[in-house]
Amino acid sequence: MEGITLGGEIVQYFFTGISVGAIYAMVALGFNIIYNATEVINFAQGEFLVVGGLLTVSFFGVLKLPLILAFPMSVVIVTAVGGVMYLLGIYPVKGANVLRLVMITIALAFIFQGLVMLVWGKYPLRYASFTGDTPIHILGARVSPQYLWVLGITLFVVFVMTFFFERTMLGKAMSACADNPLAASLVGINVNRMVLLSFALSGLLGAVAGVVLTPIGGMQYDSGPMNAIKGFAAAILGGLGKFSGAVVAGFLLGLVEAYWKGFLGSRFADASAMLILLGVLFFRPSGLFGSSEVAKIKKF
Repeated sequence: MEGITLGGEIVQYFFTGISVGAIYAMVALGFNIIYNATEVINFAQGEFLVVGGLLTVSFFGVLKLPLILAFPMSVVIVTAVGGVMYLLGIYPVKGANVLRLVMITIALAFIFQGLVMLVWGKYPLRYASFTGDTPIHILGARVSPQYLWVLGITLFVVFVMTFFFERTMLGKAMSACADNPLAASLVGINVNRMVLLSFALSGLLGAVAGVVLTPIGGMQYDSGPMNAIKGFAAAILGGLGKFSGAVVAGFLLGLVEAYWKGFLGSRFADASAMLILLGVLFFRPSGLFGSSEVAKIKKF
């Protein structure tokens, strides 16, 4: 990279890696929230990211609404979409086996993708970075301010989610439903309402990831599947259902991908994360932070 020393390149790739990894981590958290509540893998998770980013393109880039309004408006809409997805796609067949429910989420992902293409077209769209594109110089590297926004917002979301599930009655009720739905219902917890909330929260996380990612690389109708695959890889690598594991694994995959692209080229960069995932699963199928005992009684 012209004008940057080797040390500067290492720092630059580090910030790029943790920023991209932060996106993977948020997508992985969305997978985990739904999995913990239903043991279903929601393969439409990547579409939440796409819709969140492109809604903000419309609100902020086209309608010229201030970002302070466009951001929450997009997140609220996608959160509602997540809830509607459960009510229309999952709830009517809630007694079905897990494989059937997973296939429904895949079908919904294709439906989302087609609708997004009709509304926003086939070409990448983006909007300006939150605080401009003037790079910040850190240890010899030129870092885009948007990377810092991605990292900061991700850490804030992780803190809020951790607080919600560990310190609030509603979060504890959701966790109880995930551990034992029958026992939770016997003590008065509305399990269906908790599952609905899990889909809504999953939509929220996807939307936040899409909003902060779009200024960096743009967003288009078919961006969802690859981001979903990377997020799912992070969820599996960290231990499916483990929030802290998803965050660490997301950062790890992002760093590996960034350094691979920087020093070895971008041709097989996407495969690098998958190679790490395969290596871990060969020796520890439950993931880096998952419990092998718990994994034995799970459907995935």
